[in-house]
Formats: sequence, C-alpha cells, structure tokens
Amino acid sequence: MKRKLLFAIGLLCTMGLASVNAQELGVRFGDATGGDFAVDAVFSLGKFERVHADVSFGDDVVGIDALWDFLYKPLGAESFNWYVGAGPFIGLGDDFWLGAVGEIGLEYHFKGVPLALGADWRPSFLVIDNTDFSANGFGINLRYVFGGGKGN
Repeated sequence: MKRKLLFAIGLLCTMGLASVNAQELGVRFGDATGGDFAVDAVFSLGKFERVHADVSFGDDVVGIDALWDFLYKPLGAESFNWYVGAGPFIGLGDDFWLGAVGEIGLEYHFKGVPLALGADWRPSFLVIDNTDFSANGFGINLRYVFGGGKGN
C-alpha cells in the first residue's frame, strides 16, 4: 500500500508540472474512478480534439482517467460545447483496477471570465481486478481556462 501511495503522490506531482501546459485546470465533483472528487485538466490537441484527464481521490483509492475527446464541437454559440470521448482508467489502492471509460458531456465557457463549467456522464467497463460495468459516472466540472476570459 505504501508503494501505491508513493506512486500516486509522484504521479500527482508530475501532473502538477504538466498542468503548467494545460489549457484548463480545475475540479470534478461526482462519481469518478477513485471517488467523488477529482483534479480535472484539459489539454487541447487541435480544434476538435483534446485530452481530458482526471486524478480522483476516494476510499483508499486514487483513480486516474485519460480520455481522448474525439468530437468537441460548438453547440450553437461558440462558448457552449459538447464532447464525446473514451480512454483508459486505473485505480490504485488495496486492489488494482484497470478498465475503459467513455464520456459524453456539455460545457460552457464564460465570456470575459476564465472559467468553464461542464456536466458529463462517464460509463465505465472494468477489466482487472474483476469484470464489471458501471453507468453511474455523472459529474460536474469547474475549470480555470488559462489565457481565457478575453472575449472567448
């Protein structure tokens, strides 16, 4: 357990350094891989692609999600978007979890304020430690937008 905790702390430090390059960084509240709270980051890969990563904390578990949002399009107004994506997740704790998670969500980027507010649903399919499917992954995201708020 101590090795897993040290690994999780090292990973968090690495994500902290990587978040300097993140376009959005904030929190996610709701059902996530490891618990009910996550550090949430978005890294843009282009106009319609991005990586949406989370590190979540819960009952002796640290969860890590790395989702590739492959559809990310404006919905009507330019500041209102929807996205769909998928990717792997791992859970580090008393047991080791490995699986795949999907997501579909909506988000709003406030004009003149560097904030993004979103809601998403993340069904997950657990492969290791056992096989299971969960459709409970609803969450709310609040992120700071680096370089945002200048009329976006």
